[in-house]
Amino acid sequence: MSKQNQPADKGANLTLIGHLVELRDRIMKSLLAILVMFVSLIYFANDIYELVAKPIRDQLPEGTTMIATDITSTFFAPFKLTLVVAFFLAMPVVLAQIWRFIAPGLYAHERKFALPLLVLSVLLFYSGIAFAHFVIFPLIMNFFVMASPENVTVTPDIAQYLSIALKLFFAFGLAFEIPIATIILILSGVTTVKDLSSKRPYVILFCFVFGMLLTPPDPFSQSMLALPMWMLFEVGLLIGRLIKRNKPEDDEEKSAADPS
Repeated sequence: MSKQNQPADKGANLTLIGHLVELRDRIMKSLLAILVMFVSLIYFANDIYELVAKPIRDQLPEGTTMIATDITSTFFAPFKLTLVVAFFLAMPVVLAQIWRFIAPGLYAHERKFALPLLVLSVLLFYSGIAFAHFVIFPLIMNFFVMASPENVTVTPDIAQYLSIALKLFFAFGLAFEIPIATIILILSGVTTVKDLSSKRPYVILFCFVFGMLLTPPDPFSQSMLALPMWMLFEVGLLIGRLIKRNKPEDDEEKSAADPS
């Protein structure tokens, strides 16, 4: 067996119990990282909420503020947001634990792609959140405020706004993972660039259905999620074509290395 087709030595021969114990340790370390982040941020919970709420506060009429229809939401809304932010910030540690758990069972050529894809996936997830906050939120909030009837004062509830914001954060974070999913499907041989290209109409339809399910019920918000998803799918196809272009050389090298 060539060196490239050998799994890592560490953990290769672990029993089922050994794997479960290691999985437990990795989960505990990930939870500890999230807890440390949360404890470090809890003092700034209200400041974090102010930052996330800035896109809608900037669009409100002068003298208008957000409201809390439930008295407990003044505590639980910033608390919930801080917990989610702690998870986002601890993501590199969580991914590192995932990598250390799965890496021993991967072949050398698989490890060559897996680690860069893990790093790229977290960067794309952060990029999706940043895109939602700095680009999409101001546009959507301006649209809703401008569309309100003349005699209606817009006073958004802090808990309801947080629910919409978190839904959009996760939606755009996941949407920005489309190139990673496309690359994995091509590398694993599940599909090909040509096959994915032929299914482009269905992918576009899926993008709009996904946008409909995870955004506020208006065509503007749905399109603002669906169109970037479509563009990211095209990016994944472009990278897939580059991988396919280099694949024949890799196959020739493997054939030369394997006498059979």
